[in-house]
Amino acid sequence: MKRTFILAALCLIGLQASTAYAQNGHNAAQKPDPKATTEKFNTLLYYLNRMYVDTVDSEALVEAAIVGMLEELDPHSVYIPAEDLQAADEPLNGNFEGVGIRFNIMKDTIMVVSTISGGPSERLGIMAGDRIVTVDGEVCAGTGVTNKDVMRLLKGPKGTQVDVGIKRGREKELIVFEIIRDKIPIFSIDASYMVDNEIGYIKLNRFSKGTMDELHEALDKLNAEGMKDLVLDLQGNGGGMLSAAIAMGDEFLDSDKLIVFTDGRAFPREDRNAGRKGRFEKGRLVVLVDGSSASASEIVSGAVQDWDRGLIVGRRSFGKGLVQRPVRLPDGSAVRLTVQQYFTPSGRCIQKPYAEGNDAYRAEKYERYEKGELLSLDSLDLPDSLRYETQILHRTVYGGGGILPDVFVPIDTTLNSDYFRNMLRKGLFNRYVLEYVDGQRKKLERAHPDRADFIANFTLSQDFIDGFIASGVDDEVEFVEEDWNTSEYAILLRLKALLARSLFDAPAFYEVLNPINPIYRRGIDVLRNGTYGSHGLTH
Repeated sequence: MKRTFILAALCLIGLQASTAYAQNGHNAAQKPDPKATTEKFNTLLYYLNRMYVDTVDSEALVEAAIVGMLEELDPHSVYIPAEDLQAADEPLNGNFEGVGIRFNIMKDTIMVVSTISGGPSERLGIMAGDRIVTVDGEVCAGTGVTNKDVMRLLKGPKGTQVDVGIKRGREKELIVFEIIRDKIPIFSIDASYMVDNEIGYIKLNRFSKGTMDELHEALDKLNAEGMKDLVLDLQGNGGGMLSAAIAMGDEFLDSDKLIVFTDGRAFPREDRNAGRKGRFEKGRLVVLVDGSSASASEIVSGAVQDWDRGLIVGRRSFGKGLVQRPVRLPDGSAVRLTVQQYFTPSGRCIQKPYAEGNDAYRAEKYERYEKGELLSLDSLDLPDSLRYETQILHRTVYGGGGILPDVFVPIDTTLNSDYFRNMLRKGLFNRYVLEYVDGQRKKLERAHPDRADFIANFTLSQDFIDGFIASGVDDEVEFVEEDWNTSEYAILLRLKALLARSLFDAPAFYEVLNPINPIYRRGIDVLRNGTYGSHGLTH
């Protein structure tokens, strides 16, 4: 490891020297020749291979040098080894190849939590609650199976076959399914539903190739159900494809309005404008963001805010305003290289500073908490140099790192407790609900035949609650009555939400749990209590 670091450091010294030349005003003739720099590196590698005291792993050294060089540029230029490239691209492509199940490892056995709609497992009749005991004749129950093992066993190229032996309910014999792997969608939308007769809600988790098809389907459904106002939830959405963000902005902005523009040393300014009729160009719009909303999420929220198209509700977004382009290397690996910055329509570059290095950049989110920003925006230093105006109403907005919300929502810790955190940390919520549903599924389905009935009428029995507490004690999480009293509402709501997901689908989880989320609640209130209009917005 030390030898690897030394070579990386030597490469970086050369890079830093080059940067210093440029920053100190030397003319082009005095700048290092790229060819000479490359020869210098190759010469050093040659002597290491021929003369170094120990055997040298040249490939590992070069990879470490690449990683080190990119670390010196910016926090978002990254190296991806060839063997990791497919997995890294899957969230952007919107699909992967496999059998199409959501699973959990329970009591050292792979349990099917649900099948993915349209996937090969669903088509064959594999069901929630099924336990996978063998894969291609290899026993995988009671063997210390891990998530990585499941990926190795079940993922694979489209068209290949995997034989899965399943234990179902009280069936004595294993049921063997011959599954032909296929492309499995990675959905961008976690939930879409009507909050009331007029307010629609959509939660988006990423921006990928399939995002807009999903969004169109969700908007069409909500419009058919009478939606007049929309809450778009981008909390925790770390971004994705720039093209998907631009297309989404086009759904909300009319005419030829600028959505975003990009600019970079090797790539001159390029404007991206709205150009087609969107499905929600009229109607009140609220966008929910937090400190994990980044990149493409900030493009959409920045465009909505700058054109006074809607209100941004929540806390300051992450602050990633750098655009990466994939560059393939000869061995099949790749670099996602930062090539441009992006700017909101008012001209804001919302990339937060990274001059202090990557470690400081990554720690910045913790500094927000320490400085009190999560409780009040008054802790922020907002000089006039960061001040901008929206395009129509000339409201004040700020650049300098992230999108500042129009309506700030402080973090709420009143329901937190050590007991709650410990139960979450040990995964006891998921485990207990899975075991309960496994034994009570048919009874629950008879009592609550659809999602709406479950959400409206299901209540947790005292026996269920006592069993949950006992499961914690069995796993060495001591019951603390004071903590329980503090967190009871949050604990019971999370349990009901997990039950809803196990019985129905992911949207049911959010429909149950969202009312405990302060940003969600404030976003709904903004539409109901006159706050929206008080900002001058009339859409």
